[in-house]
Amino acid sequence: MPDAQQLAQQILDSVGGSANIADVENCMTRLRVEVASPASVDLPALQATDGVMAAIAAGSNLQIVLGPGLVDRVADGLEALRAAAPADAVGGAGASSAAAASGASGASGASPEELAARGASIKASARSRSDGRTMRAIRKISAIFIPLIPALIACGLIAGINGILTNLGWVPGVTPFLGVLSSGFLSLLAVFVGMNAAKEFGGTPILGGAVGGIIVAAGVANVTVFGETLAPGQGGVLGALAGGILAAYVERFMRRVTPDVIALIVVPTVTVLVAGSVTLGILMSVAGVVSVAIGTAATWLLANGGAFAGFVLGGLFLPLVMTGMHQGLIPIHTTLIDQTGWTVLLPVLAMGGAGQIGACIALWVRFRSNASLVRTIRGALPAGFLGVGEPLIYGVTLPLGRPFITACIGGAFGGGVVGLFDQLGHSVGAIAIGASDLSLIPLLNGSSGYGWALLGYGSGLIVAYVVGFVATLLFGVSASVKADLEEQSAPGAPLDLVSSAVPADATDAPPAAGAAGTPAAGAAAGSARAGASR
Repeated sequence: MPDAQQLAQQILDSVGGSANIADVENCMTRLRVEVASPASVDLPALQATDGVMAAIAAGSNLQIVLGPGLVDRVADGLEALRAAAPADAVGGAGASSAAAASGASGASGASPEELAARGASIKASARSRSDGRTMRAIRKISAIFIPLIPALIACGLIAGINGILTNLGWVPGVTPFLGVLSSGFLSLLAVFVGMNAAKEFGGTPILGGAVGGIIVAAGVANVTVFGETLAPGQGGVLGALAGGILAAYVERFMRRVTPDVIALIVVPTVTVLVAGSVTLGILMSVAGVVSVAIGTAATWLLANGGAFAGFVLGGLFLPLVMTGMHQGLIPIHTTLIDQTGWTVLLPVLAMGGAGQIGACIALWVRFRSNASLVRTIRGALPAGFLGVGEPLIYGVTLPLGRPFITACIGGAFGGGVVGLFDQLGHSVGAIAIGASDLSLIPLLNGSSGYGWALLGYGSGLIVAYVVGFVATLLFGVSASVKADLEEQSAPGAPLDLVSSAVPADATDAPPAAGAAGTPAAGAAAGSARAGASR
């Protein structure tokens, strides 16, 4: 395990220092760095850094795949290093280096391949900016739920173990104890959602929690709104989400208009009074209707669409991950778990990662003499089996082009199998989010119990592995890419498996078809041939 502080320093050096960093943020597995001058980034050095699974550049956006846990510590370390840098060292050098790089690139005679790669990168960045507002909104909402995922996994896993012990009739004296451990967090989920929502939108977390706590308060049962008696928990996480956001806006407004001498008393009181009243009087009822509609729609979709619905969902998940839009599903998963006890969407969507594993194993088998490719796949596969698919997406399948498509095909067939079980009346669900592939197995449940859920999910995994493998083996690599990979199999030949033109997070768009400079080809000339043949 690399030292997080040391890794943060190495990343800082590779991206051009504090002066070249405009913004830093992270998701569960990736560090996202916005740089002032892409020309100042030493991408090969970054990719070769111990602890970096993959590094991708799309214009000024850098995506550095580090894996769960480590990415949080490195992000904190990087922010600390930036804060410790001299004030005049931040922001000034970026512009000058960008201008110098621009002048240098204009003066130098760039090859057609380099120009094509640069154009693809600019196009990707332009497309990402065009839908930046939507992506930023998705990232903001997902940031509310992502910190909750470790607790959801822990409580879900304990609940799964407790369910198995209960069904088997084992250690009856322990199961009530485990039941309390697993349900405590979930019973107060609305409070934590309200806290994170307020924090993310610029408010005080504890005030957002106070508003979210209204939803689960027992006294709600004594309140009647528009002739309807409310129930504790009505509206669930969606009501808490809306209430926390509203609390943040009310608090920010009150801080602007309230004199400092009375702000400590007036601001929090008015915030809870106004946001709480709206939550109790409107948001709980509206969110309750929306929550029920989401649960009904998801159940109906897989119960009636069955294999076809599963095929479509399973095949589309990897593109969603590539663009970052999968984060927008987190509130839906959480709502389904809150409504029915499990989400039927996650097991279907998880098939995308399984199809990718099959595709990567096929590449390993087909190009086993290519030491660099094999080393990349071998390093990323364990994370893939545990549900962390970004290293395989950005390090192997997406850069190579066609394997990404064949991985999606494998995921589609796996999703179709899981959807078929739902259609037959044996729904396959997950009682927690944040896990996938093999790590999701302990978290399964469904309308017919754990056994049927395991059979449906396991069958889908096997089909996704096999179809992804076979599809990639038969037609997953173009002739030009095959020639490049075989040529790079020679001793000492370099292999570039990371693209400067592949977008990789919620603000990025899919790569332009036929973009030269893609990592599948390795060398610039090979990249041009690969792009032309796809």
